[in-house]
Amino acid sequence: MLSPFRGFYDLRGELNRWFDEMFGRLPERVSTVRGEEWAPTMDVLTRDGNLVIKAELPGVRAEDVDITLQDNVLTISGERKSEEEEQRGGYYVRERRYGSFRRSMTLPEGVDESKIHARFKDGVLEVTVEGAGAVEQQPRRIQIEGE
Repeated sequence: MLSPFRGFYDLRGELNRWFDEMFGRLPERVSTVRGEEWAPTMDVLTRDGNLVIKAELPGVRAEDVDITLQDNVLTISGERKSEEEEQRGGYYVRERRYGSFRRSMTLPEGVDESKIHARFKDGVLEVTVEGAGAVEQQPRRIQIEGE
């Protein structure tokens, strides 16, 4: 049986193809809709001379998080796997959210790797870099040269 909306769907497909040809694909939109990319919010602050990085990781288990330090760059990465199922009024509602994440930041020079500690509680990862908050580096303004 032919759908009375068949022409509408073909038109939509043609419009999508036309926009893709004219403007290119929008991978950010596609990946966000599919849940392939996700970036947790992070706060970076100093407390008692230490640098403290807090990352909100709702729905992420501690064993799914990896923290690395290479060339003075601290990277927090992992994967979020969440599945919710609920029965309402004779039907099921099931939502699945999957996606990997990666956030990196450069630490101040001279950070001692043995003085980096992490703890995970109630969906919040807190990484403390001892002594790294004591060195406050003011940004250096660079003048723009004329023609």
